[in-house]
Amino acid sequence: MEKEKINPLGSESVSRLMVKFAIPSIIGMLVGALYNIVDQLFIGHGVGTLGNTATSIAFPFTTLCMAIALLFGIGGASCFNIAQGMGDKKRAASFAGNALFWLTVSGIVLAILTLVFLKPLLVLFGASDDVMPYAKDYVSVTAIGFPFLILSTGGGHLIRADGSPQMTMALNITGAVINTVLDAVFVLGLDWGMKGAAAATVIGQFVSAVMVIVYAFRFRTVKLTPEHLRPQSAITKRVSSIGMASFFNQIAIGIVQVVLNISLKHYGELSVYGADEPIACAGIIMKVNMIVFSIVIGLAQGTQPIQSFNYGAGNYDRVKQSYMLAVKVGGAISIVAFIVFQLFPRQILGLFGSGSETYYDFGAKFFRIFLFFMWISCLQPITSTFFTSIGKSFKGILLSLTRQIIFFVPTLLILPVFFGIDGILYVGPIADALSAAVAIGLAIYEFRLMSQLQERKSIVK
Repeated sequence: MEKEKINPLGSESVSRLMVKFAIPSIIGMLVGALYNIVDQLFIGHGVGTLGNTATSIAFPFTTLCMAIALLFGIGGASCFNIAQGMGDKKRAASFAGNALFWLTVSGIVLAILTLVFLKPLLVLFGASDDVMPYAKDYVSVTAIGFPFLILSTGGGHLIRADGSPQMTMALNITGAVINTVLDAVFVLGLDWGMKGAAAATVIGQFVSAVMVIVYAFRFRTVKLTPEHLRPQSAITKRVSSIGMASFFNQIAIGIVQVVLNISLKHYGELSVYGADEPIACAGIIMKVNMIVFSIVIGLAQGTQPIQSFNYGAGNYDRVKQSYMLAVKVGGAISIVAFIVFQLFPRQILGLFGSGSETYYDFGAKFFRIFLFFMWISCLQPITSTFFTSIGKSFKGILLSLTRQIIFFVPTLLILPVFFGIDGILYVGPIADALSAAVAIGLAIYEFRLMSQLQERKSIVK
């Protein structure tokens, strides 16, 4: 009982903790999603359709950065809280320190590799000859900011796990506000085009990363020293194994984006839409959907400290309660978004600049068909994060792969062969429905296991 009094994660009401941790996490994730949305808005009006297509081509780079950030950020945060729930603060500090080390190193390595192999990577991601100059201008600058993006995103999860969700929210908002203001100055005011939008993004990410570094010396629940930053194989392995589900989920999203771009380019050339307009539409729609998805992921990540601590402490009812609350709220948000996307697709597309009638026609169909089952798509990320939080990395990894890799990619490769570009539109709802069914089945089974553990704990007492 003393442990619960020391840490409110074990004693305060779950709903109150969800508000405390989830709202700042949601705001932080929303701000992260708005980084790309803001660039898309200014580029759409300042550069045009080819500029928007270029940002869609560049999106897999951002996804890869997020994958690395979540690998060490979510992995480190979950291990940090589980260790605290078990009363081992020394090990908790090592988890946080090692995570910060690898976030920094991996960001630098990724930036170098991207700049060295920039053109072949852009070709691989689906850039046409017309789009290539815009994509090169954009990514050649944003690559410089990869270390800052990875550190600020991953570090934010560690800061939240330390009991400072407001600080995570603050560093994300600060970077986003700087990005938005400088986008207006660089793209519309100075007419710097793609490089201006990229520079605004990098500067915002740099400021956020500095805030993470400053906080690292002021952790609330543990004291980090240089010794904790020194990489340890056992610590790194544990962090990586727990964060692997979130990592694979983002990698899967990146793979889907690349395959989707290539498919849209190929089948678009065979249709009335052409090669570039479908990619531009899909890129905008996927990023708009990322706003909703970010709310759901932020909600799920807000449950992570609650679930990790209480699972480590053996408070299984509180773990279940936080999961069910996340599902209810995530489902309500997804239903509202579904209605908006069904009713106002053309109006949403119009926010990102003008286009031809075929552009709006394809975009409206993409919104209405591709995202038809988005109202149940919240189950997969919430359940995947749930398994990661309680240390069940294999199930988390499996769930992270269901929608994107196991169901989405094969369907994406098959349907267009028979139905052309329209076949691509039906891939989304099929993948969403199947992955939701798997998530429900795994969650029910895990709840039964926790009930058995709870019964054994009661017998021992």
